[in-house]
Amino acid sequence: MLNTSSRFGRFLITYFRDRSILPARSCFSLLFLLFLCSSSTTALAADTIVHAVRVGPTPDYTRVTLESNQPLQYELSMLDNPSRVVIDLNNVTLTPELSSLPQKINMADPFIQKVRIGQFKPQTVRLVFDLKINVVPRTFVIAPKENFGYRLVMDIYHPNKAAEADSDAKKLDKLFASLIDREVKTDQKIPPISQQIVQKPVPSQAAKHKKPAPPRMIVVAIDAGHGGKDPGAVGYKGNYEKDITLSIARKLKERIDKEPNMRAVLTRTGDYYLSLPQRRINARRANADLFVSIHADANPKSHARGSSVFTLSEHGATSTTASWLAKKENSVDGDLMGGIDITKKSAGMKELLLDLSLNATINDSIKLAEHVLKEIGDFNHLHKKNVEQAGFAVLKSPDIPSILVETAFLSNPNDEEKLISNRYQNKMADALFSGIKRYFSANPALARTEMALID
Repeated sequence: MLNTSSRFGRFLITYFRDRSILPARSCFSLLFLLFLCSSSTTALAADTIVHAVRVGPTPDYTRVTLESNQPLQYELSMLDNPSRVVIDLNNVTLTPELSSLPQKINMADPFIQKVRIGQFKPQTVRLVFDLKINVVPRTFVIAPKENFGYRLVMDIYHPNKAAEADSDAKKLDKLFASLIDREVKTDQKIPPISQQIVQKPVPSQAAKHKKPAPPRMIVVAIDAGHGGKDPGAVGYKGNYEKDITLSIARKLKERIDKEPNMRAVLTRTGDYYLSLPQRRINARRANADLFVSIHADANPKSHARGSSVFTLSEHGATSTTASWLAKKENSVDGDLMGGIDITKKSAGMKELLLDLSLNATINDSIKLAEHVLKEIGDFNHLHKKNVEQAGFAVLKSPDIPSILVETAFLSNPNDEEKLISNRYQNKMADALFSGIKRYFSANPALARTEMALID
């Protein structure tokens, strides 16, 4: 089908053909209109610009992100013999940023062998992903947010992992439904106490002689901050935050695993990138009772030193430092990766989900943070003597008490020396472990709520 400009061009040709003689001014005007028409067509064909390309491998999938000035029009297809994923980008020209995509593929990537790019048609750029194994691609578009433009995101999954991701999405839908249903039931009118019949349960003979149930296994999710392409803070001597946090996380796990009726799981076990929501998802899969995220702080002022403990705040940060730090930690996760994204919900839904899923959890998180902060304060200087609150994305698990520990400042040369020493890392692991034990001594672990047990 001809577009508007083509039809207009044919009209002009017909107009000239049917008139053998035209005034010079009319000829010039019509030719000028034809020139404008063809120019506008060319402009429309090339006005979508890809200005950033990112590739992020994880243990479960590889994420490819194309960032542009407006929504990308694309077509996704799969080809066999050999296996390939093909994306056709319409109304896009080949830019240096887009051309750099093949260089961003890691040779160790478990899914992608290589990427080929070419101008398939005058207005279409074709991306061909040659694969190492059969995969399941998932694509979605993210609207502009903060410093990011429109993003076309493609996640390349192993078929088994794709099924797990779909299952996780269904679990979250059930979670939202459970939260809403619980709120509706709470709002129902409750009869006055005088109208209620209270019956005391009479224990049976079997119940009297029944042995108490053994203590439930307590699960602690330990999150080593940053990793892979995201090194986190970098010290004066070139030490990476991602390496220090993983080392402390492993030491803490050793201590917890030796404790009866307790075990620890690491959200990441090696040097690879993991999104902030994916860290929460990993904790939920492990049915974790607590979530402890370990970091090494950084500050533009090199004299800043000491440790801090943070919990989630719904209503903004408790200090300028907390606000700045939350922005720094959250910024590494520019692309949305599952988890619970309340930003896309309506205002009423946002308020409901936050109230239901976070209020009680934040209170428990503060109790845990206070115990941990006291233990750290016994051996190290505290940057802030009170628990701080800020909007850390990694702490937004709806029913798992969560804290973020800034072990010291990598931007401070003296703190950097501490952070890379085994002695300090062991002391920090001991303090975290003692704080966790004190929390459970004061708040015995009960059966998880039905929200956490949705399968």
